[in-house]
Amino acid sequence: MHPFGGGLEAKPPKDSVPTKQEKVNEKRFIMAEQIYDESQIQVLEGLEAVRKRPGMYIGSTDERGLHHLVYEIVDNAIDEALAGYCTHIEVVITKEGLVSVTDNGRGIPVGIQKQVGKSAVEVALTMLHAGGKFGGGGYKVSGGLHGVGVSVVNALSSSLNIEVRREGFLYTQHYVRGVPDEDLKQCEATEETGTKVIFMPDDQIFETLNFDFDTLKNRLRELAFLNKGIKITLEDKRVGKENRKEFCYEGGIVSFVKYLSSHKQALHDEPIYFTQENEENAVEIAMQYNDSYAENVYTYANNIGTQEGGTHLSGFKAALTRTVNDYARKYGIIKPQEVALSGEDIREGLIAIVSVKLMDPQFEGQTKTKLGNSEIRAIVDSCVSNGLRDFLEENPQVAKTIVEKCIIASRARDAARKARELTRRKSVLDSTSLPGKLADCSEKDASLCEIFLVEGDSAGGSAKQGRDRKFQAILPLRGKILNVEKTRLDKILANNEIKSMITAFGGGVAEDFDTAKLRYHRIICMTDADVDGSHIRMLMLTFFYRYMKPLLENGHVYIAQPPLYKIAKGGKEHYVYSDEELETYLAEIGKDGINLQRYKGLGEMNAGQLWDTTMNPETRTMFRVSLEDAMAADEIITMLMGDKVEPRKEFIEENAKLVSLLDL
Repeated sequence: MHPFGGGLEAKPPKDSVPTKQEKVNEKRFIMAEQIYDESQIQVLEGLEAVRKRPGMYIGSTDERGLHHLVYEIVDNAIDEALAGYCTHIEVVITKEGLVSVTDNGRGIPVGIQKQVGKSAVEVALTMLHAGGKFGGGGYKVSGGLHGVGVSVVNALSSSLNIEVRREGFLYTQHYVRGVPDEDLKQCEATEETGTKVIFMPDDQIFETLNFDFDTLKNRLRELAFLNKGIKITLEDKRVGKENRKEFCYEGGIVSFVKYLSSHKQALHDEPIYFTQENEENAVEIAMQYNDSYAENVYTYANNIGTQEGGTHLSGFKAALTRTVNDYARKYGIIKPQEVALSGEDIREGLIAIVSVKLMDPQFEGQTKTKLGNSEIRAIVDSCVSNGLRDFLEENPQVAKTIVEKCIIASRARDAARKARELTRRKSVLDSTSLPGKLADCSEKDASLCEIFLVEGDSAGGSAKQGRDRKFQAILPLRGKILNVEKTRLDKILANNEIKSMITAFGGGVAEDFDTAKLRYHRIICMTDADVDGSHIRMLMLTFFYRYMKPLLENGHVYIAQPPLYKIAKGGKEHYVYSDEELETYLAEIGKDGINLQRYKGLGEMNAGQLWDTTMNPETRTMFRVSLEDAMAADEIITMLMGDKVEPRKEFIEENAKLVSLLDL
């Protein structure tokens, strides 16, 4: 598990009793009662290319694509919830590794679709872009329209069974690799309604069929937050992996913000919440300031995370900056002659959720993670301007605290800006600007170069002697670097070890960071295999995440794996990298006549040993640090590196059993 693996389960604070105005604001955004039957299932095109080019439809055939199949089915159930018909969604990983998704919505229509003469169920399952979300009146708001639908899930499954409860009966149909092997069957009578899809991903398509409980848990919890009152359960029935979670949040995105703030010290007790809607669109915003220095604004359109932002984010930022500045000037907190606070200053220490619901969402780019609807910017701007202005006027003490934090952030940002100038290289050819303790490489092509961040001068000396000078650079770091989670950037840039890293990398820092200017495309954390080494590595990764995030997003950061043991027997030496590997090897060669050495630090290895075991590209083992889930990464970094002790203590108690090696 990489250091930023899966999010942590935590109980959000209980919601306060809603006021009369909040009850009005929490009115569900649902459509008026409309007819939904087979006449509204419209056919656009077939499924011919799905199995040939699955990546075009689900992004990839690795773990990400595998889990996307589940999300597609769940999104359909959420659309039923948005339409006001579904209250409970159940996701189950069966003992055999299949996945079932059940909802208590209206059920897919079962009548004959006149365009093709087949049941509407079969049309939805076998034809791409066939459904009730293309202008037929079945749905007002849809997140499923963003995706590829149940038809692609069917095409990429070795088997799929669908059960529909509707119009007084249970209907079933079975498919093999997207093709029905029977007609839709009417079975026993039932008063229940809803749809259940049970599928097994095709091993001819996917690299793995192993669903990860935590990955599914994070997305389903997110959906429960974004759709207040909807109950979503996830159960894993696989032997040895049994688990169950249930999510339901009556507070909606207010509960979401409280959950994200649970490891931070909030500056005001309750999140600020406001909403606005018209006939076609609705906006919900919840936000809360804390005493940290990180900005965390998450945006959604029809429950879809828009990581690249878009018009709703632009409207939020513009209105937030203008409203806070207007308030500060109105009450003399900022003098007329003073420069206005920047957006970055005002968003420091802010956690916010911006959720919009649209009839016709327009997503930009191949990844469809940026909202392009121009009309939504004005609606979000108006919502924030009116709602935040009223809140600040009605809560002067909280308003003063927020504005004063923004002013301090502005002063610190100005100091940091000046400090950043000192860390920049004067030119690529000016070697005098590089840190004195850096042993640089001779290769000038950054894509071929790598730099080892080594703990201590002793290990740094061995690494310098053992490296390949052509493409490997060594930067020794003395002791533990600063914990950037508890310090502003101006103070961070005064730290010698951090200044050395920034200057050596060459890409800048914070908003100035540019991967195109990097001097090395592989940045390798090489620390001792003990608790102190792990702590130093976590401090490095925290710095990269907060101030050089593109390094992680683009896969430039690696963790070296030095050996734990050297076993000598009969004149031969062998290195192993874990206790499990040691046990296996000793079982093979026997324990008689061996000399076992446990390495407690890189400095115990000479240059040749360090090269052979940890630095030689042909023999070494390294882990690339990935950033699959920024929200989970922020959560775990704040918990492990922040000021609050209790969440960290709970995490240690819950995960102590996972520790296989602890040096004291």
